[in-house]
Amino acid sequence: MLKIQKFTFNPFAENTYIVWCDEKKETAIIDPGCFDKKEEDELTNFINKNDLDVKYLLNTHCHIDHVLGNSFINKTYNPEYYAPEKDIVLLEHFDEQCKAVGMEAVKPSLPEKFITEDLLIKIGEIPVRFLFTPGHTRGEYCFYFDKQEKCITGDVLFKGSIGRTDLWGGNLDTLMDSIRTKLLPLGDNTVIYPGHGEDSDIGTERKNNPFLQSV
Repeated sequence: MLKIQKFTFNPFAENTYIVWCDEKKETAIIDPGCFDKKEEDELTNFINKNDLDVKYLLNTHCHIDHVLGNSFINKTYNPEYYAPEKDIVLLEHFDEQCKAVGMEAVKPSLPEKFITEDLLIKIGEIPVRFLFTPGHTRGEYCFYFDKQEKCITGDVLFKGSIGRTDLWGGNLDTLMDSIRTKLLPLGDNTVIYPGHGEDSDIGTERKNNPFLQSV
């Protein structure tokens, strides 16, 4: 059984997700935004309490709020680390990202491997399907769990909104095309877990999201 736990971290109220297979306890940490020791402890306490085996670190994209905890996760668990290749420039310029928002943080290491739509990994017995969804950044991916009808949407699609396109690599037309061609076809029952804010589902967003009424 697939299980998902959300934590809201850092000054940007970013959603960090722990996703695991309840039978095998294999686990992926998605977009760790833990910023201080209290947030790091909250994450590790949950992992220890549930006896989870952290196998993967996955970044939907590499804006600062989604990677603040990368160094801590890599140091603590030494997982297999995957991120979008087109977003590596954001990690390379992490110090500039920090300066732009007036923060100080440990610079993350670069990923060992890149996410592609052809990438095949399983969390325990649960396969992950990677959907290339640029527009918020040049390289962003959403992570879809087919049989469970659940999707981690990063900063592509939110409850009642969509990702910003005024940051590096953003493009509104590209973002809307990603939503139209990659997310809406998943079906109305698909639950979305966005990078900020509350969960929703494709049907609700198709009907109520003001940005999708002309899609």
